[in-house]
Amino acid sequence: MNSNQLPVNEYSNFNATYIKAAANVELIEELEICLHEFIRFVQNIPMDKFDYRYAEGKWTIKDIIQHVIDTERIFAYRALRISRNDTTPLPGFEENDYVENTKANERGIQDLLAEFSAVRYAALFLFKSFSEEQLKRIGTASGTVISVRAIGFIIIGHQKHHQNVFQERYL
Repeated sequence: MNSNQLPVNEYSNFNATYIKAAANVELIEELEICLHEFIRFVQNIPMDKFDYRYAEGKWTIKDIIQHVIDTERIFAYRALRISRNDTTPLPGFEENDYVENTKANERGIQDLLAEFSAVRYAALFLFKSFSEEQLKRIGTASGTVISVRAIGFIIIGHQKHHQNVFQERYL
């Protein structure tokens, strides 16, 4: 399925930004392509930038990479639950609390990228395992309606959003 074919009633206005960032791509194909693009992109960032904060209280590039990893894990878990017809409303999460409770800035960049790669491959295999019916299933997460396939496109768009933040504010 192409992201442009995703009905707007399958995601919230908040997530529309991420869906738009994943414009005109095929879900499974792009999950894999943007994995490699992200790794190449990060590997080309100068070493002195990984611990840089563009303003007081802002996250470092390492913090953001860990945030992308953590968020992808949460999104994949949501997709799994919804795909299996679990109708339990899934709670939101406070991203700042997550970032404050990691050791991202004590880790090497290759270690973070290896973890990102492992998490993405797990998500990729998960989304490949879903039937068309499962991809269309709708659940509730963070107090809003969302489909399994929308979650996949949000994973892609979230990564692309943060790549753009790197370019605009860190490099």
